[in-house]
Amino acid sequence: MFGTLASGDIETARLRRDLRITCNLGFSCGGGFDDIGMRLEGENLVPPPRGGDDGEVVNETVPFHVERPLFQQTQKLVVGYALTSKKKKSFLQPKLEYMARRKGICFVPIDLNRPLSEQGPFDVVLHKLLGKEWQEVIEDYQQKHPEVTVLDPPSAIKRIYNRQSMLQGMSDLNLSDCGGSIYVPKQLVVLNDSASSADRVVEAGLKFPLVAKPLWIDGTAKSHQLFLAYDKRSLAELEPPLILQEFVNHGGVMFKVFVVGDIIKVVRRFSLPNVSNCDKAKADGVFKFPRVSSAAASADNADLEPSVAELPPKPFLEALVKELRTLLGLRLFNIDMIREHGSKNVFSVIDINYFPGKSLHLNLLSYGKMPDYEPVVVDFFHNLAQAKHNKKRHCK
Repeated sequence: MFGTLASGDIETARLRRDLRITCNLGFSCGGGFDDIGMRLEGENLVPPPRGGDDGEVVNETVPFHVERPLFQQTQKLVVGYALTSKKKKSFLQPKLEYMARRKGICFVPIDLNRPLSEQGPFDVVLHKLLGKEWQEVIEDYQQKHPEVTVLDPPSAIKRIYNRQSMLQGMSDLNLSDCGGSIYVPKQLVVLNDSASSADRVVEAGLKFPLVAKPLWIDGTAKSHQLFLAYDKRSLAELEPPLILQEFVNHGGVMFKVFVVGDIIKVVRRFSLPNVSNCDKAKADGVFKFPRVSSAAASADNADLEPSVAELPPKPFLEALVKELRTLLGLRLFNIDMIREHGSKNVFSVIDINYFPGKSLHLNLLSYGKMPDYEPVVVDFFHNLAQAKHNKKRHCK
């Protein structure tokens, strides 16, 4: 097909209408180059030229030469996706889809009004939908189609939508001799009656101020609200169910660690400032904070003390992520972690988010805002394709 196109003169108008590129898997992978309206230079998409070198309009009929196949890889991968409209918009950017197609990766929407088993065939199912009904659909599909990679298992995702179970098992991670240590701040779950929780806080040995967060992450902006309670009386102002967590001074900087399969990216974000003993003595009540650690709060180029700005050691991050992938059973997630102020490399994991995206809040950090996210995501799916190809080859 491509040899024929490259050897003859083809009318541009006919090409625009007729040229369609497929993945040889029974799915259309999108249209031709004009569907994108852009071309790739390195990793940047740029508009196509509208005229010749002298500015004149190109003739309607021109020779068309395809210098190389669009798909250079022998492994093809069909990714069926079930995402909210906002998540799709933030994640499936034109540049990402274009780069994916060049490596034989197709993103195909899943029709939620049809049985999932009647669709496909898929190599991968990528999803981020809430609800018991959808969880049952995915779990049933996994049992019937074990050859399909599901990103990620609903039971594993459900675990980190609860801030109580999210951090369970962290103290058992094997992080010896990796240049850092990890711990979870003391915390307490309040299911009802915040006023009576004051006695439980004392019994549990928690010290004020306390960070208060909603217990459940339910896909709303409210589930990411953050409060700082300075005294016992202020607890009555909080709305349960919630989790209370000891505040740890960390120099006002948080590290967002993105995990995409085996790939790790870390960025700095401004966070809550340190609280001094003087502040504790003077302050009372509950203070609501805006969404911290958002992309708009980047601290990567800020003038910070080296002890605060220094990124976690690479061996430590690699060991931590390896342990967490096993503990959580997830491949797409990010970790919010802080360095205890004044320490060398003592860190706390304070939150974990699954496949973060703009569907939660306009300012919520998403893979669409992650530095160089397109090649990272494409490489991740390309590695999945390679692994599936190798597995099939060894099974023959």
